[in-house]
Amino acid sequence: MKTLSIALAAATLPLTACAAQTRHPTPVSTRAPGMVSAADPRASAAGVEILKAGGSATDAAIATMLALNVVEPQSSGLGGGSFWVRHAAKTGKVTTIDARETAPAAADARWFYAADGTPMSRRDAVPGGRSVGVPGALRGMALAHRQAGKLPWAKLFEPAIRLARDGFRATLRFRNSVAAYGTHLTPDARTVFTIPADGIMRNPAQAALLERIARQGPDSFYVGPQAQKLVATVNGAAHNPSKMTTGDLASYDAKPRDVICEPYRSYRICGMGPPSSGGVTVLMILKQLERFDMAKLGKASPVAWHLFAESSRLAYADRNMYVGDPDFVAVPIKGMLDPTYLASRSALISENTTLASVTAGTPPGAPARTPAPVSEVAGTTDLAVADRDGNVVEVTTTVEGPFGSGLVMDGTVLNNELTDFDIVPFAKEGNGTGYLVANRVEGGKRPRSSMAPTIVYNADGSVRLALGAAGGSTIIAQIAKALVGVLDWNLSAQDAIALGLVYAPGPGATLEAGSSAVALQAGLTALGEQVQVAPMGLKANAIEWRQGRWIGAADPRSEGVAIGEDGSVSDVTRMAPVANRPSE
Repeated sequence: MKTLSIALAAATLPLTACAAQTRHPTPVSTRAPGMVSAADPRASAAGVEILKAGGSATDAAIATMLALNVVEPQSSGLGGGSFWVRHAAKTGKVTTIDARETAPAAADARWFYAADGTPMSRRDAVPGGRSVGVPGALRGMALAHRQAGKLPWAKLFEPAIRLARDGFRATLRFRNSVAAYGTHLTPDARTVFTIPADGIMRNPAQAALLERIARQGPDSFYVGPQAQKLVATVNGAAHNPSKMTTGDLASYDAKPRDVICEPYRSYRICGMGPPSSGGVTVLMILKQLERFDMAKLGKASPVAWHLFAESSRLAYADRNMYVGDPDFVAVPIKGMLDPTYLASRSALISENTTLASVTAGTPPGAPARTPAPVSEVAGTTDLAVADRDGNVVEVTTTVEGPFGSGLVMDGTVLNNELTDFDIVPFAKEGNGTGYLVANRVEGGKRPRSSMAPTIVYNADGSVRLALGAAGGSTIIAQIAKALVGVLDWNLSAQDAIALGLVYAPGPGATLEAGSSAVALQAGLTALGEQVQVAPMGLKANAIEWRQGRWIGAADPRSEGVAIGEDGSVSDVTRMAPVANRPSE
């Protein structure tokens, strides 16, 4: 372990009760020092500052998110959205919050069609105002604070305001993001994120915005002058202007959602439900693998990873076919997790051969659907927090792609979340019959996401692990891989996160360049897998209860760390740089 001062020296400068819940036996309060894991050490330190001030895990999570908004603006912030999964130590309940962005009321199925009546490419649809959804992150924070906050709202903003006002040192990862994606920013936005010669970033406009919200409360972002400024920014964009209204912002609410929990081996895994596809798809991958002895096969076995790839393909196929915003489309979650259905899907998997083709199944209660492409990009960030009382919070938050839409309001990036919808709303079956896809654009709708904040419980109801990831549609595979690593291969969360990824959302598989996955290439090829090696933009964070204390984990591909309330810092052996690895 390192000391906190050493770890940060190079990086820093001078609601109503949730109905979406599952009850577990109530464990005894841990009283062990709390822990925060995030993708940047300044953000982890912000969360720890709040824990030390007597804040709850929810308070610390909010402070960590706000700090990430400042130091990692390419990935998340108040201009984006989030999903929360939270464990309450006193009651043993797990609850979720959906703070996903929504489409403006004016949005329709042809929202991303050009003037000539043809659908835009995703590349053309991202920049500008049309891709911006009504931001949900702040409403999610407010709902969480009402439910489980202990400290005053304004207190949680103090670390982020200091970072934005006084400055922070631009990290290598931030520099790489600006270099790779800076041309995506509007000229005004590019000025905000131009790195000075001394490397110290200051964002006075963002500091002022945070001060206003801290003083006036979250409503000040959604009504009044701030809402008018946001609407003017997206509707007045030089590229792809939107049709958002102040009414779209004023009517936005974060929502409690039904948590999804299923057993795996002797554990119980709980995650986010739709409009996130992460929770159900992770569970499907694991449940389809459950009949195989993954522990005996081990982490170095090509057969184990072949099974993982096959199960991934089957789960992603169903995910693409059926998952959307449950307020707009019928999502057959119960059928997708039906034991008989999953057994029939698992029976398609062989240890010796690779499926020639994979199509979606027909789970009980499934409506007629047409598959849509996996289109999310590798953005987003994640954080995990535990406090001394044993409360645990896992949040995945995003502005979608790197620097979102390229638009900035008061020093804060605005998302491009609406390009997570399927741009083309119609599809045809082989017989020519047409269908509307589940994830089409509709006014007020939330786009499908792969974000998968997850909490794992032991058989006695105590928390074993909290885990989340960033990286677009790879998130699902990252979480499933790490869970197999911890629960089947008895790895630490740190070592499970560091494992190379075999990513197989469809035909073929991609092995993560520069990782342990590359050694599997020959063995997977012998099993009929069509594999390629390529860089991936992966990033995960976790905390786990082990050896009578909270232990943090951070992705060695990122600059993240886990910091304990006692000042301990996780030891992370950084992975060697890989050419063309996405910075997100």
